[in-house]
Amino acid sequence: MKTLLFLGLSLLVALGMPSAEGKIYERCELAQKLKLNGFEGFEKHKVADWVCLVQHESSYNTAAVHRNGSSRNYGIFQINSKYWCEDGKTPESQNACHIPCKKFIDDNTEDDMKCAKKIAREARGLTPWVGWRKHCQRNVNSYVKGCFPETE
Repeated sequence: MKTLLFLGLSLLVALGMPSAEGKIYERCELAQKLKLNGFEGFEKHKVADWVCLVQHESSYNTAAVHRNGSSRNYGIFQINSKYWCEDGKTPESQNACHIPCKKFIDDNTEDDMKCAKKIAREARGLTPWVGWRKHCQRNVNSYVKGCFPETE
């Protein structure tokens, strides 16, 4: 009986706690979040550019981690550990966003968005992201189609 009570209480606590795990966004959910956080027009790019970038970098998955030579890319924007964050594995990390890479693989995207904006600001655009260079330099409006009915 005590075991069942303990398991029940543990489940209630777990359900009430915010998740430290990643999240896979729906396309329009991400588009709306990016718009609310000032990505429309940021560094002369539309939200559609950012949604396209995220789709090709992480498939909208905040927990995505991919190896990139001696470094790794983390999170929904695939932020690189050589230049932008510290993962304790990448030699001579510059950590320009001053944040541990593990913060980019949880479901809180506030720090991810702040660092992604820093990257775009310093590059004056989205060229640091291979996914954007390869797939998003043409008409990207389809990436936000149906997401903002008030503007369609």
